[in-house]
Amino acid sequence: MARLAVATSDGFTVNEHFGHAKFFRVYDINQSGYDFIEVRDAVAACQHRLGHDTTRFDKIIELLSDCDALLVQKIGEGAAAYLIARNVRVFEVSGSIDAVLEKFIADKII
Repeated sequence: MARLAVATSDGFTVNEHFGHAKFFRVYDINQSGYDFIEVRDAVAACQHRLGHDTTRFDKIIELLSDCDALLVQKIGEGAAAYLIARNVRVFEVSGSIDAVLEKFIADKII
């Protein structure tokens, strides 16, 4: 089993930039399917005019510490490097959450 956090603005599609995500939907996946666990509220890590705030990155890492990976539509190079350096797996994907999770299961990505 793996736990994934999905950055979404509408609850149906992976359509949110990591730094702009105000919440993440959390799912458990296994070979037979997936289950929605909960929504976790976050403070957007990127403040448009102020740039990245690594303190906010750390809060998101802590918020999602039980997740095996984050699924986002987009993430900047600096943010990706920061998360990867802290052993956080991040995947840039897009489409419906259902389709993305089904592909992760079928392709045994996690």
